Amino acid sequence: MFGLDDWIAGLSEGASVAVVLLVAVLLGLRHATDPDHIAAMTTLLASGRERATRSAARLGAWWGIGHGVTLVVFGVPILLAERYLPERLQQGAETAVGALIAFLAVRLLVRWRHGYFDLHAHPHPEREHRHRVRTPLGAFGIGLVHGMGGSAGVGLLLLAAIPSETVAILSLLLLALFTAVSMTIVTAGFGLTLSARPVAGAAAGAVPAIGVTSLAFGVWYAAAAWSLAPYPF
Repeated sequence: MFGLDDWIAGLSEGASVAVVLLVAVLLGLRHATDPDHIAAMTTLLASGRERATRSAARLGAWWGIGHGVTLVVFGVPILLAERYLPERLQQGAETAVGALIAFLAVRLLVRWRHGYFDLHAHPHPEREHRHRVRTPLGAFGIGLVHGMGGSAGVGLLLLAAIPSETVAILSLLLLALFTAVSMTIVTAGFGLTLSARPVAGAAAGAVPAIGVTSLAFGVWYAAAAWSLAPYPF
């Protein structure tokens, strides 16, 4: 979606500070729909039986917080120094994103194979306990990795074109904030859809397809980081 990002960013050329900040908000809202983000969060949400809207939104919010932390930690020095991350570091970060998506997919398939997802109560009353599959900390960690990915780098490149350091940093903060807001909304929508009665039954049956698709996407994304495969997004 880099073409869409370029078009949105182009709206800020020669514009007032208010318009520049609005563009940052729009970029943040759009950024959460990147394919790698959707693949990771869909796989994470599918890994559990409990897909309540509030639970899904909480995971999305923590993902957004982790993403924002990395974006700010790496982005502010880049904007102040007017230097970009070395290409090898960017490739390594994108490879890590692909590996993470593949890992989540494999974990999903393993848990599907064993017949439990989010909360699994064992048929042993005296030893009944539950395995938590999805946690806010896990979503936060996934967000941290994604914040270093290539799509975040594109956002930094766009923001680096803003002449004023103060406006650029403020735009970066808005980008991070509204990416979190957008991911919260997106995951809440997923949770609402997956928990709906007509969909809930079919969702469990779709788990293998989600896992295989996410695994293939993760491998493809990592390969694209080293120009071994095309990546049109």
